Amino acid sequence: MATRWGICSAGKISNDFMVALQTLPAQDHKAVAVAAKDLKRAKEFAQTHNIPKVYGSYEELAKDPNIDIIYVGVLHIVHREVVMMFLQNKKNVMCEKPLAMNSSEVKEMIAAARKNSVFFMEAMWSRFFPVYDQIRTLLSQKAIGDIKVVRAEFGSNQYHVPRAVGRELGGGALMDIGCYCIQFALMVFNGEKPESVTAKGFLYETGVDETVTIILQYPGKRQAIITCTMMVGMPNQAAICGSTGMIQVPSCMWCPTSVIFNAKETKYPLPHSTKSMHFTNSTGLSYEAEHVRQCLLKGSKESPLMPLADSELLATIMEEVRKQLGVKFPQDKV
Repeated sequence: MATRWGICSAGKISNDFMVALQTLPAQDHKAVAVAAKDLKRAKEFAQTHNIPKVYGSYEELAKDPNIDIIYVGVLHIVHREVVMMFLQNKKNVMCEKPLAMNSSEVKEMIAAARKNSVFFMEAMWSRFFPVYDQIRTLLSQKAIGDIKVVRAEFGSNQYHVPRAVGRELGGGALMDIGCYCIQFALMVFNGEKPESVTAKGFLYETGVDETVTIILQYPGKRQAIITCTMMVGMPNQAAICGSTGMIQVPSCMWCPTSVIFNAKETKYPLPHSTKSMHFTNSTGLSYEAEHVRQCLLKGSKESPLMPLADSELLATIMEEVRKQLGVKFPQDKV
């Protein structure tokens, strides 16, 4: 039986998720409803993607009994509010990154998911790419010996985008793209909490971070060095350096199609679609959709590849980085 998806929002990322979903077998995945606050947009989205049910409120989507899981693609400033409503209605949820505005919101959402005994996952799509599978395999085999240094970078010229620079919209390089680099380090170090977080950077005129470099220090003389910026493009690569070798992820490290292990490159072609998409390598969103289906079939309440503990640690690290830089959002407690 197909996994029945409810789509929360009719924006760009939801469009790309739908395009990716349609690259998967129809007998396995089906979008059955879409909700947006603008009913006209929801109807247009439904027509584009052949979705049978349309709702003009998220509450209606939450009450639909014929949905297995809801994909949340709204702006992250309202993730907590929207996700909590779905969880309290005992809906399984996959919510776009960043999961929430700060660690207290993330903890509240995780607690609600556990209380209501539903599946909950941050849609950190990078984790489900075949390249990341290969990296995890190599690391589990100790293929590069003892890991000493991890590097990850993501730079994109976005300062002209209102969502990227608006403090009231949860803007800044860290929340939008830096989270990909931090989650990469967390995956490599297997969810281990760093012993220290050091951040240096610059703020945009709106009070959000425009460029930041982060050092995560781990016991045993291990480091992750992360740089993100919304001011300029960067090579957007990542590397894991060990005592006996190296794993490199060429651009784009957050949605990669190849990996280099000790100078040998292996390529992983993306699912193909001719439909219009907004973001790089977006058909790769299909990997996380299929992973979630497998979790639901097994009755799992969280993902083994993107566990809730990683989402909580990611939020905690980002909160510490913002504190050191002096970035505060309205959602942050005084």
